[in-house]
Amino acid sequence: MTTGGKRLSVVGIIVFDRENSAAKVNEILSKFSDLIIGRMGIPYRERGISVIALIVDATTDELGALTGQLGRVPGVKVKSAVTA
Repeated sequence: MTTGGKRLSVVGIIVFDRENSAAKVNEILSKFSDLIIGRMGIPYRERGISVIALIVDATTDELGALTGQLGRVPGVKVKSAVTA
């Protein structure tokens, strides 16, 4: 069920360059914090990366703005899955 055009989505973020990218990623996530229902971050030390999973309740435009800004951060890859 959607509310006001909003859909529940899962966003996967992989930060390959934590030292140089983490501050910008956190800045963007703070900017969109009203859309984020839950967040889990796991450092994968053996590979030198961080993995972040978000549960987001947002319109497709809001989700696109969030993932677009994250995807433009060097050293960061983003994928999302949206409910029907």
